[in-house]
Amino acid sequence: MTSFRLAYVPGATPAKWVRTWSERQPGVPLELVPVAAADATDLVRSRGADAALLRSPIDRDGLHAIPLYTETTVVVVAKDHLVAAADEVSTADLADEVVLQPLDDTIEWPSLPGRPALSRPETTADAIELVAAGVGVLVVPQSLARLHHRRDLTYRTLTDAPQSSVALSWLEDETTDLMETFIGIVRGRTVNSTRGRPPAAEERKRPERKPPAKSAGKPARRTGGAPKRGKPRRKS
Repeated sequence: MTSFRLAYVPGATPAKWVRTWSERQPGVPLELVPVAAADATDLVRSRGADAALLRSPIDRDGLHAIPLYTETTVVVVAKDHLVAAADEVSTADLADEVVLQPLDDTIEWPSLPGRPALSRPETTADAIELVAAGVGVLVVPQSLARLHHRRDLTYRTLTDAPQSSVALSWLEDETTDLMETFIGIVRGRTVNSTRGRPPAAEERKRPERKPPAKSAGKPARRTGGAPKRGKPRRKS
């Protein structure tokens, strides 16, 4: 049976498009494939998935990629940390903090704020454990902070930090009808739009409109004519 395999990195949320897919392609199952951020592009290149939801930066060699949305950047701290008392903070507020940067970090920093850690954690999950142990703080996209939620941790918006965007990526030379359908779904196209409808559905041909028949027209109304004759006067 034909299916469409969609890989997604941690924190990405493909579920909102699954229902629309099932409505437009009821005969083609949509298989969701969780994948580590570092392995997403290789999975698509090896055809382990038809497409992937992944975060920038993206190695686009042989791949298409269209941006979908940009995430808010937050800093994860212990609940009793001073940062937790504020509604939002800036990178300057982290100047005295040890800022952890895991190897799977998806934020492109021109310069990492705060003080660097002695070593980089392997994954974001490892970094979360270190934050809980009081080793430092962690800056991540908000969806990852929610994904790794713990009762002893919280997060605050980091107002001036770089942001990470989520994109849809697929093989450059394999833009199939099913791929076009999924692109239409994530971009919010309606089923009747040119590139958003199911490829198997034939477009109904509209009947050609015939030009209206020329009417014979009514005879022109006379604008002139002989003047009306007045009544003859009686001779007195």
